[in-house]
Parts: sequence; structure tokens; C-alpha cells
Amino acid sequence: MNKNEVNTAFEILLEEIEEVFNLLSQEGEGAFKEQNFEKAKELIENGERLKSFREKVKALQTEWQNIFSSKIPKYKVKRKTKEKLKRGLRTPESDFFLPILQSLIELGGKAKMKDVLQKVYDKMKNKLNTYDLQSLSSDAKSKRWQNTAQWARNTMVNEGLLKSDSPWGIWEITDKGRRYLESK
Repeated sequence: MNKNEVNTAFEILLEEIEEVFNLLSQEGEGAFKEQNFEKAKELIENGERLKSFREKVKALQTEWQNIFSSKIPKYKVKRKTKEKLKRGLRTPESDFFLPILQSLIELGGKAKMKDVLQKVYDKMKNKLNTYDLQSLSSDAKSKRWQNTAQWARNTMVNEGLLKSDSPWGIWEITDKGRRYLESK
């Protein structure tokens, strides 16, 4: 992938969306605990809209990479940037696909999210960078790599590699996911 400022901007935007999604999730969890189901329903709807928006941004990022990225001049324009531009340094979501699928196979095809994430960490710990290991600003208990892995799972569900109808908190591989893994 050609690294340039537009790709970095897409990564920053995607990460900001993830932070908003985490805040919605936390607020939704609180609404369920308080049995405020009307608020929980509203937050779920907002989460679905946010998920759809994220997929549109990802599609635009892919379009950029496929069509325009190679047209960017090799020289780099110097400009003042904020610290946030470094966010594009996290391990890409797609790098989590194989470790997630391998972990699910090792766990019998389906498992609790925390068990899958532990195996994924064991497989990726030498690849994860300092940035991946930082806590999210929106949730100090969650590491950035965990959040990226959860978004990878969402993408894998959309691509049919993981089941969409698994119980909450359970990740499950599909036949398509098994074939994908075998082809790699």
C-alpha cells in the first residue's frame, strides 16, 4: 500500500469513527444496565448508522488506493501536522484476518471473543507496535489492537468469513472463512 497523507487521513478518520463507536457502546451498555431500553434502541440505531458510514469511508479508502494512490508524486510536501496524523501507524485491520481465523479453528470453530482475542494476541504480539499496545483514549481498559481486531471481525462478518448470527460475544467461522484460510 502506498503510504501518503490521504491514506493517513483515512486511517485517522477510521480511528475517530472507532472511538465514537466505543463511546456509543459504553453508553448502550449503561442504558441496558439501567433498563432504559428506549435509549438503548436509539443507541443501537446510531451504531448501525455509524457502521454503515464506516463501511462507506472504507470503500472510499479502497477506491483511493486502487485508483489515485499510484498517481501521487514521489516527493513529499512538508506541512505542519498535528500529532494525530501519527495514528495511521497502527497495524492494519486486514492483518488480523488470518490470526482470527486460525484462532477460531484452534478453538473448535467458535469461541468467546475474549478467548479469540487472547489467541490473536499470542499470534501477533511480535508484530504489534507500540501504538497498537496503547490504551484507547475513549476506554482506558481496551488496547488499540483489540479494537482493531473487533473491527476486523465486523469486516469479516460483512465478507461472509464469520457468522453474523452468532450469539452476542461469540465469534464463529463460516465455511467461506475456512476456505479462505485454506487458500492462504
